[in-house]
Amino acid sequence: MGMVEVVGLVLHPRRDCGAAIDAIVDWAATRDVTVLGLPDEVGRIDCRAVPVSAEELVARAGLLVSLGGDGTMLRTMRLVEGRKTPVLGVNVGRLGFLAEVDLPDLPSALSAIDEHRYTVEPRAAVRTVLPDGTEVSAFNDIALVRVPGSGLAGIGITVEGSTFVNYAADAVIVATPTGSTAYSFSAGGPIVSPNVEGLLVSAAAAHSSFNRSLMLAAGEHLALDVLPTSGRVAIEVDGIVAGHATGGDRLTIDQAPGAAQVIRFGRTSFYERARRKLRVEGSAQVAAGSAADATVVDSFEHSRYEILLGGEVAGVLTYRRTDGRVELRHTEVDQAYEGRGLAGRLAAAALTDARARATAVIPTCPFVAGYVQRHPEFRDVLAVEPDPGEASR
Repeated sequence: MGMVEVVGLVLHPRRDCGAAIDAIVDWAATRDVTVLGLPDEVGRIDCRAVPVSAEELVARAGLLVSLGGDGTMLRTMRLVEGRKTPVLGVNVGRLGFLAEVDLPDLPSALSAIDEHRYTVEPRAAVRTVLPDGTEVSAFNDIALVRVPGSGLAGIGITVEGSTFVNYAADAVIVATPTGSTAYSFSAGGPIVSPNVEGLLVSAAAAHSSFNRSLMLAAGEHLALDVLPTSGRVAIEVDGIVAGHATGGDRLTIDQAPGAAQVIRFGRTSFYERARRKLRVEGSAQVAAGSAADATVVDSFEHSRYEILLGGEVAGVLTYRRTDGRVELRHTEVDQAYEGRGLAGRLAAAALTDARARATAVIPTCPFVAGYVQRHPEFRDVLAVEPDPGEASR
């Protein structure tokens, strides 16, 4: 990719992307770069991006920037499917997996693109034609999902022209390696490296005796038959219902390797991101009625634990790891979420994690130091006893 002359923006339908758009427009202004957006998206906010049709956006942009979460990233990839236009994913708001940079790192990411300090990773798509003739593509998965009130989804899997297995299940999911950490994972499928080529077929809550996932090689032919015994099924494309199918319908599934190009800076590996996304601690130590539905994740790219409530980051505990020790530095809970015991959840999770890693804790954060004094069962994790004078501040 030479110097980018036109950048296209794709925005999350609801999240506030103003700060990100400003950063991109400012960067573009100093480089004589044109910024384009979709009319209904940039029209919602007062910004200097030029509104154009989706066709023009895709035709003109030398770089597409997705601002939002994974859904926005998938939509951006579907927009440019089959083109070589690279896509940069920027996380706005909650924890994303496909996006490459978080909002604070956007300026340095744009500079890195200027200086060609990045790689482009091809992502495969999976395609089919719906019963009504509509062609659809997905970068995570295409799923046949039972419609509530209908019977189970009865789906026959045909590979290379011969029937392999009939699933009776809540859903049958055909996922790309990228999609292995999405719906397929929650159905019990394996985590597949994005460097693998092929398709993953999994059944969610299979009632058949055969309930294993199936991995097809690139180029192998797959067809899904909705069996006569099946209830009505919804066809979900990257999690969005695109159509329906009933007994007798057949979906032929095609693989499209390298259908999109995603910008990577190599700051984290796929496995680190998968671990961050999928490794959450249990909520055993929570009092009833408080933040029982919160989860804590170790967002190690940012050296902090994050507590998520409804997918939003409600609080953070920053840390610094050095030679077998971890310094717990600062605990902060968003004002909107105060009074729910979230800071205590963060402290307990960080201390429990340190114990599991056999890492000694230095609690420079006064809140954490005070927490340990109130919960002496964590004293064994400390590198040094906190000074009581410090903790009571």
